[in-house]
Amino acid sequence: MRPSRHHARRARSLFAALLTTLVSLAALLTTAPAAQADTIICEQFGSTTIQGRYVVQNNRWGTNDPQCVTATDSGFRITQADGSVPTNGAPKSYPSLYNGCHYTNCSPGTNLPARLSTIAGAPTSISYSYVNNAVYDAAYDIWLDPTPRTDGVNRTEIMIWFNKVGSVQPVGSQVGTATVAGRQWQVWSGNNGSNDVLSFVAPSAMTSWTFDVMDFARQAVSRGLAQNTWYLTSVQAGFEPWQAGAGLAVTSFSSTVDTGGGNPGDPGTPGGSTACKVTYATNVWQGGFTADVTVTNTGSTPLNGWSLAFTLPVGQQITGSWNAGLSASSGTLTARNVAHNAQVAPGGQTSFGFQGAYAGTFAKPSGFSLNGTACTTA
Repeated sequence: MRPSRHHARRARSLFAALLTTLVSLAALLTTAPAAQADTIICEQFGSTTIQGRYVVQNNRWGTNDPQCVTATDSGFRITQADGSVPTNGAPKSYPSLYNGCHYTNCSPGTNLPARLSTIAGAPTSISYSYVNNAVYDAAYDIWLDPTPRTDGVNRTEIMIWFNKVGSVQPVGSQVGTATVAGRQWQVWSGNNGSNDVLSFVAPSAMTSWTFDVMDFARQAVSRGLAQNTWYLTSVQAGFEPWQAGAGLAVTSFSSTVDTGGGNPGDPGTPGGSTACKVTYATNVWQGGFTADVTVTNTGSTPLNGWSLAFTLPVGQQITGSWNAGLSASSGTLTARNVAHNAQVAPGGQTSFGFQGAYAGTFAKPSGFSLNGTACTTA
């Protein structure tokens, strides 16, 4: 049957519309950036990079049973974790991601290793996703060594246990408790035969946290397990499974290390004198507060750029700030100068402030460090 002219015109119109749609779709496919596909790693020590700055590693060292991790845009998840090892010994692996250097594999663009005395702050954040059908700990690792080594085992390992499931415990024995970065921890100390291990165990499971790595590095120094002349070589976050482990995931991770860069005294670079005094004045009302922070250069040389690290007490949240850039809104944070207040002459002062909310009883931060050096408080 021969089609009518009406049907022919309609067919041509539909074809033209379809052609226009296909052209538009082709243009979108050409110009839109392709999403990064997840990468599956099953090799024993296989690794890949994410975000162009962190390394994800399978790191199966304590078992011959298969283990696979899937690297995502924001972290990784364990997709296969066969087998088990005795819970009174070492775990079977440490699938993780990191900033820094691990057995000669350094993350892209890292400024680690870095001498502890040069680090003004090392802000980091981590989020975990847990399962209950496994025996494991969720461990954040901080590695320190007397030399800026990028290979082999470091002298001191600091572990932060965010969670544990099953009858597992850190290396050594519990030596007490401590408040670090505004949180209470069980403290364990020991040696695994290769390096000293200082562990901080959360009393209950933590799924996420933002903090400063340097708060824990200073604990190692104060306990004689490191010195300020030592180097931070890497910071890592992952899991130590003893039994199973599929489904465990790091859903987000960030790590930066502020060493100031350049030479002391360069404009805009934290440098010069770090002798300091901090005055922390507050105006508090029910559920809210403002803080005016005054930093005095008590040294003999100018400050050309500054970075002030401190930890807000638990329950406090910053909602706005002025005259400084803040690395976080709660927990351990770093306040950095803005353009107009970067330089502080000997005997001079600079100030910044913020407004916030709080729950429970209001308290002030207990300590401040300027460009990596502790300040006196007024």
